[in-house]
Amino acid sequence: MYDCIIIGAGPAGMMAASAASDLGKSVLLIEKNKMAGRKLRITGKGRCNVTNVADSQSIMRNINENGRFLFSALSAFDSDDTVTFFESIGVPLKTERGGRVFPQSDKAVDVAEAMYKKVLDGGCKFACGEVSEVLTENGCIVGVRLKSGKEITAKSVIIATGGLSYPLTGSTGDGYRMAKSLGHRITPPRAALVPIETKESWPAEMQGLSLKNVKLTLKCEDKSLFSDQGEMLFTHFGISGPLCLSASCHIKDLAKDYVIEIDLKPALDEKTLDARLLKDFSKYINRDFINALDDLLPAKMIPVFVSLSGIDPRQKVNEITKPARHTICNLLKNMRLTVKALRPIDEAIITAGGINVKEINPSTMESKLVPGLYFAGEVIDVSAYTGGYNLQIAFSTGYLAGCSC
Repeated sequence: MYDCIIIGAGPAGMMAASAASDLGKSVLLIEKNKMAGRKLRITGKGRCNVTNVADSQSIMRNINENGRFLFSALSAFDSDDTVTFFESIGVPLKTERGGRVFPQSDKAVDVAEAMYKKVLDGGCKFACGEVSEVLTENGCIVGVRLKSGKEITAKSVIIATGGLSYPLTGSTGDGYRMAKSLGHRITPPRAALVPIETKESWPAEMQGLSLKNVKLTLKCEDKSLFSDQGEMLFTHFGISGPLCLSASCHIKDLAKDYVIEIDLKPALDEKTLDARLLKDFSKYINRDFINALDDLLPAKMIPVFVSLSGIDPRQKVNEITKPARHTICNLLKNMRLTVKALRPIDEAIITAGGINVKEINPSTMESKLVPGLYFAGEVIDVSAYTGGYNLQIAFSTGYLAGCSC
């Protein structure tokens, strides 16, 4: 008989195990992979953006799905607590642009190993196995049944199995199935923080080109759904990078027409930009148009930009008229793409959708339907933009569930 069984040894599950063990409870952490934190080991391109140093209000603003539900969890364990936690278990951290926090080693594996060691040192037991069913008796939790048929009893169970993204790491929707069998409603899972396929083919001509300090705006039927400044990347299928991943969270109905506008020079208004063009054209007065943009654009973008402008690439810049300059400025401030599709969910960083938050007590993470059942992390219908916010959600909900159970 355990006080608590936790299903899933990801960031939320390990944080829950740490919190419950610290309170002197007997805890069993069950993971179907042979190692704990398999997905955590590859997150952030192997660097692991553990949190963001923003205050809780700023973090809430970066949560795009059911942020209000997380108020209690973030109050119980905020980004300062996350930093303190990792420093205390031997993972020195550093803060980079945008408040993003990484291990000083730039190795996600250090984060996963330190969490796993903390869990074991706290007295938690670790078992490699696959849970097939959460067991109840008279409507209350009594334990779990493994795929092998073995039953293990417990006073409470925390489901922290993740979503559907990166299925090779074990995120195959097990938690949704278990919760549904116990009467919970599941908001249909969908890809979130995922690259975007475009109808236009010209991004492929700039494959691998990364842009910094650009502004991206996502619109649907002329209504702005998302707008932010930062980094993006052109790919063989369309666009990716932090701005595009965050924008993808707002693409929910592909039957609608979504348009992406890229402002290549967000710091300059059109008047200032025109003056900049005149200065460059004066500098390269005898050059062809296609050879006069080196100071303004990356080399890989210039042929595409010239083609989109409709201006003869061999026209001398001293012959370019004011209306033509207006066309160039418009394109610099509004390079447009139309959304064709989102990449598959197994390419998504996280999964949106999951356990309906109306059926979870936000103050404890306990099910409102089944006493003794708790949820933590990506399995819940909460999600946020890139920047360390989703791991903070995992740590906050995991901590609160672990303390509560």
